[in-house]
Amino acid sequence: MPLEKFYETYFPFWSVLAEADKQLLCENTAEKHFDRSQPVHDNMGCTGLFIVRLGRLRLYMLSEDGKEITLYRLSPGDICMLSASCVLQSVTFDVYVDAEEASDCYHISASAFGDVSNRYLEVKNYALETAVSRFSDVMWMVEQIMWRSFDKRLAAFLLEESALEGSTSLGITH
Repeated sequence: MPLEKFYETYFPFWSVLAEADKQLLCENTAEKHFDRSQPVHDNMGCTGLFIVRLGRLRLYMLSEDGKEITLYRLSPGDICMLSASCVLQSVTFDVYVDAEEASDCYHISASAFGDVSNRYLEVKNYALETAVSRFSDVMWMVEQIMWRSFDKRLAAFLLEESALEGSTSLGITH
């Protein structure tokens, strides 16, 4: 599917953009492939937006002593807005994004998306709504850590991994 057609069906704000802004987004979009476990975003600046076409990305936070906590996962059709935190000035925490499996993504540069976002309230609203919708996933995770016992969290994790892998046999460690 051509990129402009993909954006037309994917972005609800596409129809309100001027042709020059549509062109700007298309010209500043690259197709990226990430191998399993490859970093997508590592807090070394404002990377831009990623739209998952194939595969799965994992967003997580990293403590000072190296412990990771998965905030949520992105599947095909999902957008990674937190890798473009410079577009969302209210995001002040660091997240990391890795390819959980081999993944193909569209990458929109932060500068191009930021420019268009600054000109159209519809684009800014879309970015904020996308970020806020993921906030409920993060709050669910906090609730799990704060209020559920370890054995219940472990059981929920194993069931989720089993569903993601489509198997009752999991090849994972700690």
